[in-house]
Amino acid sequence: MSRIGKMPITIPGGVTVTIVDNNVTVKGPKGTLSEKLHSDMIIEQENNVVTVKRRSDDKQQKALHGLTRSLISNMVIGVTEGYKKQLEINGVGFKATKQGKQLVMNLGYSHNVVVDEPEGITFEVPSPNVIVVSGSSKQQVGHIAAELRKNRPPEPYLGKGVKYADERIKRKAGKAGK
Repeated sequence: MSRIGKMPITIPGGVTVTIVDNNVTVKGPKGTLSEKLHSDMIIEQENNVVTVKRRSDDKQQKALHGLTRSLISNMVIGVTEGYKKQLEINGVGFKATKQGKQLVMNLGYSHNVVVDEPEGITFEVPSPNVIVVSGSSKQQVGHIAAELRKNRPPEPYLGKGVKYADERIKRKAGKAGK
């Protein structure tokens, strides 16, 4: 039995979960998330508890068991608490500002990098060197944060660029002197 897959998911108050043909929809105070999950998994809801079961002990079924439970759990957490990714900008003159629904980043290029806020995602700029990406979908928050980081990934010599707040950059030594 999958250790993650066999754990039940408790539904907090104010959250409704509807399951129709393995299409799970979760509604909560932070929004609505919907996901079409694999048809081999058996998803059951009793009172305020959702459980995931598998039909057989095949290798693929075992892998899908934990994945399905994690996806549903992430949806429940997303509509109640939400998810955040924090990015840091390092470099002389590198900064970010928010103008309306757009994030404007000055990353040392001849032009500013302008990113529009997608549906369900919000950008916060508490200081010019910090960007906070928040939303209810864990996958979408992570994807948008990765797209922002891709505009100027951190380089190993000076550490300049956009990096995650909890990311450690392996630094390389520069030129060796005489």
